Amino acid sequence: MKTPNTIYHNATVTRERHNQLNGHKSVVVWFTGLSGSGKSTLAHSVEEELYQLNCRTFVLDGDNVRHGLSSNLTFSNDDRKENIRRIGEAAKLMMESGVIAITAFISPFKKDRNLIRQLLSQGDFIEIYCKASLEVCESRDVKGLYKRARAGEIKNYTGIDSPYEAPDNPELVIDTESESLEESVAKVIDFLKSKEIIN
Repeated sequence: MKTPNTIYHNATVTRERHNQLNGHKSVVVWFTGLSGSGKSTLAHSVEEELYQLNCRTFVLDGDNVRHGLSSNLTFSNDDRKENIRRIGEAAKLMMESGVIAITAFISPFKKDRNLIRQLLSQGDFIEIYCKASLEVCESRDVKGLYKRARAGEIKNYTGIDSPYEAPDNPELVIDTESESLEESVAKVIDFLKSKEIIN
């Protein structure tokens, strides 16, 4: 909650100075897609590649955040919205520190993702849609969550009884059904290079 008693403090070590020190630009790379679409695997593989290129990075992963920052939230639509808001604010702070902030969240609703886009400046939000059919995602059901959702044990599960709204105009689409992990990582890295975020 914003109050008149809180005043934003502008740091002397700016984002631009962090970027200069790091030798790359800082952005938010936002992976979205159904559970099982390969978001986390791709996000961490991209981070590994960026690490090899001496880039400063951090991955905010859905399950990990639910253990801490959002441990008090449920999976209701309102709490999902709040979860994404928190992630967006955390990713923005990381970006301001010069880090390439990588997120891997289902983030099923367009409105919530667009709020994060609006929170950042033009070009700072890179939305990457991990595209995979529900059938394929269910076949990869490592955690058994789809099976439990189908059995009615989990309510409001995205793709089963809660919708997933695919992005209309993402910066990048990764077809995780047909592309190998290596191809997908290369596609993301090439995109970041094309936008001169990394060298």
